[in-house]
Amino acid sequence: MRLEPTNIQQIGDELAIAWNDGKESFFNLETLRRACPCAACGGEPDVLGNVSRPKMSYTEKSFQLTGFDLVGGYALQPRWADGHSSGIYSFTYLRRLEEASQ
Repeated sequence: MRLEPTNIQQIGDELAIAWNDGKESFFNLETLRRACPCAACGGEPDVLGNVSRPKMSYTEKSFQLTGFDLVGGYALQPRWADGHSSGIYSFTYLRRLEEASQ
């Protein structure tokens, strides 16, 4: 069975996801934003595999979710109040984030 959300809702400062395998995940919005997998936030490898990580600075708006889109049936793309929206969080990545926070 392919992992997919059946329901996604923002509840206060958390994003709640119900999954098709019966599990539920809850993500603090600040934690979710700081875990953004895009190259601008997390860095990207050079030809030798060395990852150059940018120094990120956040504002209060960085942790305010304004919406999200589902991408290709495999990922979630949040839109943040500071204008950032390039992070694509695969469903598998989201589950790993949840497991790491427990």
